Amino acid sequence: MIKEFKKVMVANRGEIAIRVFRACADLGIRTVAIFSKEDIYSLFRTKADEAYLIGEKKGPLDAYLDIEQIIDLAKKKEVDAIHPGYGFLSENPDFARACREADIAFIGPTPEILEQMGDKINSKMIAERVGVPTIPGSKNPITSLEEAREIAEYCKYPVILKAASGGGGRGMRVVLRPEDLADQLELVKNETRKAFGNDDIFIEKYLEKPKHIEVQSLGDKAGNIVHLYERDCSIQRRHQKVIEFAPAFSLPMEIREEICKAALRIARAVRYENAGTIEFLVDSNGDFYFIEMNPRIQVEHTVTEMITGVDLVQAQILIAQG
Repeated sequence: MIKEFKKVMVANRGEIAIRVFRACADLGIRTVAIFSKEDIYSLFRTKADEAYLIGEKKGPLDAYLDIEQIIDLAKKKEVDAIHPGYGFLSENPDFARACREADIAFIGPTPEILEQMGDKINSKMIAERVGVPTIPGSKNPITSLEEAREIAEYCKYPVILKAASGGGGRGMRVVLRPEDLADQLELVKNETRKAFGNDDIFIEKYLEKPKHIEVQSLGDKAGNIVHLYERDCSIQRRHQKVIEFAPAFSLPMEIREEICKAALRIARAVRYENAGTIEFLVDSNGDFYFIEMNPRIQVEHTVTEMITGVDLVQAQILIAQG
């Protein structure tokens, strides 16, 4: 069933909000911005057809996390769909479900897919089921320091602590020695709790100086899934991608093709819908391992747009329309 959108809200701020407004304008769709009181003079709010203050009594970030107020405003302004951008509520299944219950389209994966792929531990289990290698590590969130020590010893140092929810380099710390584990575990738990609302973390073997390759995927409501090739994001600072390029000419063509095939196996396993990125690490032997899927648009989506000519944000909107 095709439902053409007349008005789209962006539940985000800054560059990604402007990017979505531009895609909507090209498709002839009216746009709605939301902004916190601290963002009253920000550029993005002037780029939408309508803009409304939210979270007047909340902090500058909490305003963009208020699901109830965002949905209430969307209903009042007769919004057809909400684009979550990246960060904030973009990987939150409760938000996607609240949109569905309000009969507002969520421009992204379904709540069920977000629950499966937004959680790094769940997504690793799915990858293993379809025969895609994963890095040795914990299968469930760490519940104690003693458990963390046992798993770290099994994986052999160095290990990396990661937030089970979220991304963007937050909630990640490398532990080089056993005596550093307790302090780093507490730091990651605190950082994860503040950034993502829970402190579930896991441990895995840390690969030193790997290639970091990600595959852009698109899936529609009919079950069709394609990849738009890979990007190399190995140049990083504090686990944040600094330079990204495509194609990943630093790897042989056959490895790049195998990684893209593995990405599609994972996406098809959950009948992935909308835009998503499947990420891998490649070691010095050329062996690759699935690490996570980002079930949303990414900052670096424009690199793929440059080499394919596909407008990924427009594609997201068109897929959400059916």
